[in-house]
Amino acid sequence: MLSADFVIATAVGYVGLLFVLAYLGDRRARTNAKSFLHSPAVYTLSISVYCTSWTFYGAVGNAARSGLEFLTIYLGPTLVFVGWWFLLRRLVRISHNQRITSVADLLSSRFGKSNRLAVLITCIAVIGIAPYIALQLKAVTSSIQAVAGASAFGRGSLTGIDDVGLAFGVAAGMALFTILFGTRHVDAKEQHHGVVAAIAFEAVVKLTALVAVGVFVVFVGGGFENIFSAAAQAGVTVDAEETFGARWLTTLGLSVAAIVCLPRQFQVTVVENSDENHLRVASWAFPAYMLLMSLFILPIAVFGLTTMPAGSNPDMFALTLPMSFGQDALALFAFIGGFSSATSMIILESIALSIMVSNHIVMPLILRLSPAGRGDGQGVTSLLLMARRFSIVLILSLGFFYFFFTRDSNALAPIGLISFTAIAQFFPSVIAALFWREASLKAATAAIAAGFVFWVWCSFLPSFESVSPQVAMLLDRGPWGISWLRPEAMFGLDNLDPLAHAAFWSILVNVLTLTIGSLLTGQSALERVQASVFVDVFKRGQISRGNFVRGSATANDLFFVAERVLGERRAAALFETEARDSGVDPDMLEPSPEFIGRLERELAGSIGAASAHVMLSKVLSGSDVSLEEMMQMADETQQVIEYSQQLEKTSAELRSTAQQLEDANAQLRELDSQKDEFLSQVSHEVRTPMTSIRSFSEILLDADDIDEGQRQHFVGTIHQESLRLTKLLDEILDLSALERGERTWDNVPVDAEAALGRALTVCEALLRQRGVTVQQGERAPAAVVEGDADRLCQVFINLISNAVKYNDSEAPVMRISSSVKAGKFVVDIADNGPGIAKGERKLIFEKFARGQRGAADQSGAGLGLAISRQIVTRMNGSLDLVQGPLPGACFRVRLAVLK
Repeated sequence: MLSADFVIATAVGYVGLLFVLAYLGDRRARTNAKSFLHSPAVYTLSISVYCTSWTFYGAVGNAARSGLEFLTIYLGPTLVFVGWWFLLRRLVRISHNQRITSVADLLSSRFGKSNRLAVLITCIAVIGIAPYIALQLKAVTSSIQAVAGASAFGRGSLTGIDDVGLAFGVAAGMALFTILFGTRHVDAKEQHHGVVAAIAFEAVVKLTALVAVGVFVVFVGGGFENIFSAAAQAGVTVDAEETFGARWLTTLGLSVAAIVCLPRQFQVTVVENSDENHLRVASWAFPAYMLLMSLFILPIAVFGLTTMPAGSNPDMFALTLPMSFGQDALALFAFIGGFSSATSMIILESIALSIMVSNHIVMPLILRLSPAGRGDGQGVTSLLLMARRFSIVLILSLGFFYFFFTRDSNALAPIGLISFTAIAQFFPSVIAALFWREASLKAATAAIAAGFVFWVWCSFLPSFESVSPQVAMLLDRGPWGISWLRPEAMFGLDNLDPLAHAAFWSILVNVLTLTIGSLLTGQSALERVQASVFVDVFKRGQISRGNFVRGSATANDLFFVAERVLGERRAAALFETEARDSGVDPDMLEPSPEFIGRLERELAGSIGAASAHVMLSKVLSGSDVSLEEMMQMADETQQVIEYSQQLEKTSAELRSTAQQLEDANAQLRELDSQKDEFLSQVSHEVRTPMTSIRSFSEILLDADDIDEGQRQHFVGTIHQESLRLTKLLDEILDLSALERGERTWDNVPVDAEAALGRALTVCEALLRQRGVTVQQGERAPAAVVEGDADRLCQVFINLISNAVKYNDSEAPVMRISSSVKAGKFVVDIADNGPGIAKGERKLIFEKFARGQRGAADQSGAGLGLAISRQIVTRMNGSLDLVQGPLPGACFRVRLAVLK
């Protein structure tokens, strides 16, 4: 058994290591812009701050109690990063453009830069996260007790200190660390590279620790199969039948909302993002990280239930299992892993919330209490730093007090889900902010407030049931005995899991209020401008980001404000850059509306969009143009831009229509050209036999001195040419009818193999006459296809006769094979003749195309292959020239076989 002093000393030493890493990481990131700290790997590891002690300890306990429910906290983020990658990209793009610093800043900026909305979101976030921080404190104290042993807990340096005192010490230590490295500067967009480096290191530590425990459990348990077999023999089962119910779906939905809206997740995913392309790596690497984290959860839970004494806390199986086998070193490593999970969450959550509190509560108070004019913003930097440090202490204090009142709770997971439900109230408004142009400030504010009220009543209040008899009575009877207002059975809905019940009512009221409210209320001019900026963030030629006109404010007025917020060096660099771009001396700079808009975004990176807007409004309020007039001008400009975009869209449609007309004209010209060529070829084909007929007829009419033998020869020639002419006209009419669809027949089931055999029989005399050797390849059994038996036989006869007619080999060979492959009846007819020249292969199926070798044979008109392809096509098949087994040509017929 490890001593409590040793465990505490190890934890303190680990925190010291984090101090060093954060310090070195901060220095390296500032001196080297291409440091590995800006890499997608570090970015992805920092996102894993999502995996807190709830994931490390609570997932095992959840698996032991509720089976596969623990998977939802991994599946939700996976769905977002894999399936909703476009949503994260849109968030990052908007945040980079608008210098967004938090989820409160995001919604505030979208909905008219409303500070009231930002204050509401900040307050909800601070209250809603308190249970989550308490969960981390509980996990740390429970893990120390588990490793050191409850009996030794009050000895040594911990004499007189109980779990409450220990939790207070952990909270104080985390507050100190966060203040030292999370509030060194006020510009949130400068990012906290030192803290992120420490978070990334902790991500590796907690993953390695949990995997090490999992491998150990599998090893001592004799493998996965033995673990589950032993559990079954001991009567331990995983409750999987009732897992996929309302609670499962609820936790899945809450985890989807949490990965987007949790303040710390927004901080690392959006604010700390230095390159939008890092999301590509994170989209697969982060789900892979969570897969590794979840890989051994179930084996640890099942093995713990099987081997640990009855009454053991399943949340602590990751610690107690190694200890029960005498592996104190592994248990200590697992403790450090769980400690990392808790500290990374507390540190980053405190930073994110402190930024929200300082930017949206403290800063507006400073602006309201300070006199207008040059006094604005004086001492802003130091006040903001002080506000953020005070906020960190306040946030951790709230978490500690929640821990104090609910420390008797047996499980970790339910505490975390309370926070998830609170933060999920932001999710509908975030989606509306990104995709719904008509969503209004009044509706969003009312929706979040209404959802929060239901969350307090249905989720937050019941968590005090174990420490408050009044709350227990309220849950049992309802307020003033009104049973349908009971927190866990609102409006008589008492058959739902408490978590699903709270999520259902709060999210339902939230979404309905947002939807109906947006349809019934209008937007201000600034709301419409910001809605366009958010919704059209990826459109080319986005609207101007400045919402101000210069008015009477001078460059010195604006510099004075910027200096107090950004610092002298950054403010001077900003104004010097603008002067250089404008081609004037810095003293002669006239701030343009675009520059004021840029200055607003720079200030927003430090104090939030709403505060930056108010601050500049106060500076510009002495101008001849009022704020309302400015907004009206911005609104009119926006309408002109939208009208211009509509014109551009209409113009693009007209260009597309013109292009289609041009293509249609080209096609008509091509058809006209083909028609002329066709008529020319038909005339040529008809003229040849007609010339012969006319010549021999004139000889017979005019010459009296021809003998009977010559007369018979001339008459025979006239007869043959007449037959050829008739055949030519029949083929032309047949092909024309096929192409126009006038030659119809009903495709019925026919035996294609039988049609092939009949064609061979018909051509047998021709084959004998030409001395062609027929090679029989593989032959298919009866193959039923949809078609016309006579027409199909006509195709095969044409292909066989071509193989005979154009084969000038001294030992002519024709090879026929048929088979059924992948549901297709395939026939190959190949010969060892001269084949088809490469340049003629594309034309061989055209009308009157006989090729150079075929042209010497005047017995055919060059229509057979064209007719054959039309026939096969009408049977939903294909006729192609392919590479065959013999050196000559090979034609392949493919027809679908009926099942």
